[in-house]
Amino acid sequence: MDIEFRKVELEDQEILRSCLWKLDSRSAETTYGNIYLWSRRYPVVWAMVEGMLVIKTLWSDTFTIPAGDGDIRRAVDALTTYVRERGERLVFHVVTQEQYALLEQLWPGRFAVSYDRDYADYVYETQKLAQLSGKKYHGKKNHVNKFLRLYPDWSYERITKDNLEECFQMALRWRRENGCEEDAEKNAEMCVAMNALRLYEELGFLGGLLRVNGEVVAFTLGEPACQDTFVVHIEKARGDIEGAYTMINQQFVEHELLGRYPYTNREDDAGEEGLRRAKLSYHPAFMIEKGYVSERTDER
Repeated sequence: MDIEFRKVELEDQEILRSCLWKLDSRSAETTYGNIYLWSRRYPVVWAMVEGMLVIKTLWSDTFTIPAGDGDIRRAVDALTTYVRERGERLVFHVVTQEQYALLEQLWPGRFAVSYDRDYADYVYETQKLAQLSGKKYHGKKNHVNKFLRLYPDWSYERITKDNLEECFQMALRWRRENGCEEDAEKNAEMCVAMNALRLYEELGFLGGLLRVNGEVVAFTLGEPACQDTFVVHIEKARGDIEGAYTMINQQFVEHELLGRYPYTNREDDAGEEGLRRAKLSYHPAFMIEKGYVSERTDER
C-alpha cells in the first residue's frame, strides 16, 4: 500500500487547520502554525488517509493520531498496512492521554504508551495569569510593580503589520545578545521566532508587544488550539529590562485572551531546568502529558 505524503506548505493550512480543530485538543502540537514553523527544523510530511489527516515525521517514521471527519478505524488500519509492508511497527507520537484513551477504547490492549515529562505542556487559567492575585502570585505581582516603577513611560500594543518590523529588529538584537550562534537549538528557536514574525499575517497569529520609551522591549504571539485554549508559541524580552517577561505575559493575556480563552497553553519546557522552574512558578492548572504510542510486540 502506498500513501502520498507531501511537505507542509502555507497553501495547505486551510485543510490542516480544519482537520486539527476537530481533534478538540489543547496540545500545542495540534496547531498548524506550530507544525509549519518547526517543520523547517524537524521535517514532517502529511497526507489524507481514509478522509483523516495524518502527519508523519521524517526523522523517526512516527505518525500523529488521525484527525478529521473520516473513520479513525479505517485510517489506523491503512497506516498499519502501510508500515507492516515496510517491515515496521506502527508508532504514534505526541499522543495525549485523551487520545490514548480513544485508542484503548477502540483496540483494547493493542497499544502501549510511554509519556515524556519533558514535553508536557503547561496550561494555565487565563484569568489568573491576567490578575496575578493572591499569595501564590505575590512574586509575579512584585515583578510587575517594579516594572511599572522603573519604566513609567511604557505601553502595550497588539502586533500589527505596522509594528512587525520593530519586533523583528528586537528579535535580531535578542539573538545577538543571547549566544544563539553558539547554540544550535537556541538558534533554531530564534529562526522559528523570526519566521513567525515574517509570516505573522499569513499564519493568522495574534500577538502583543511592550514599549519602553517608545522602543519595543518584548513581544509574544500564538494561536488558538481549540475553542477554549490559546497557545503561546513565542515570547521574547530584553534581558536589560527588569520584569519585561512577566509584564508582556500579563499584558497580553489581559488585553487579548481574557474573556475569550479560559485556558492559556505556554507549551513545554523541553527538559530545561531553568525553564521548568519558571513555568511552574506560574502555577499551571494542569499539564498535558504527551507520549509515544506503539503496537505491543505480541501484535506482530
